[in-house]
Amino acid sequence: MHFSLAVCVLTMLAFLIIQASAQENHSDLCMHGCPSGSPATNDIIIRDIYILSSNDSTKFADWVAYRVTKDTIGQTQKRTWRADSRLADDETLEPKDYDGAFAALKTDRGHQAPLASFTATPSWKATNYLSNITPQKSELNQGPWKRLEDEVRTLAKKPDTNAVYVITGPLYEREMPVLPKADESHKVPSGYWKIISTEKNDIIKVAAFLFDQETERSAKFCEKRFITSVRTIESKTGLNFFHALPEKEQEELETGPPSLLADLRCTQ
Repeated sequence: MHFSLAVCVLTMLAFLIIQASAQENHSDLCMHGCPSGSPATNDIIIRDIYILSSNDSTKFADWVAYRVTKDTIGQTQKRTWRADSRLADDETLEPKDYDGAFAALKTDRGHQAPLASFTATPSWKATNYLSNITPQKSELNQGPWKRLEDEVRTLAKKPDTNAVYVITGPLYEREMPVLPKADESHKVPSGYWKIISTEKNDIIKVAAFLFDQETERSAKFCEKRFITSVRTIESKTGLNFFHALPEKEQEELETGPPSLLADLRCTQ
């Protein structure tokens, strides 16, 4: 009797875990559905300017989704780093955990949803919460990663652009040195991905990029080695994008030509 009850309870728990991991998140900040496929233990944090899925194990977001328009971009604001109060102390890092990181690892506090894209909004300070930050090599953060974010803002400011949607996140394809002063276990990314999309008159354009942590500052984000497909990012991360679209349209975006490259001033 007790054995049967235990089996029943375990079965129910397994079912709930599967259901939770299959949940789909829908937000106006995501084009045709926010990514699905993160662990059921992740915390989904929804703010006015971004939505993210925070991973308890790595202490960083598996993905961050946001939407940039000409109205969200304003003047420069300062960076004041803070732990995210929506997460428990053992689920995220604190500002002191980054002490000595640049000297030891040559990393910056790298925004996933960039501060500069939201300085005209009342919620811009939320970009400085550490749930939106990862240890990103300075060469990458201040080089091609920044230039790609700049280009997204340039595109968002164009008169015929309604909004630019971005989903971005880390990769863990090899072991990386950890932050020397952090007192929580964590996992430093070995690279990053970014999916950028627009939609106008029911025509969706997409471009996808992959960057290794060791990417040099002088690299151009338009280089062929960084351009990839949505399907490739899905295979590397286990996430599913644009899942609210009909299956055929979703597959076309996942595998089709990255048609937004020209809008980002990349040439094939």
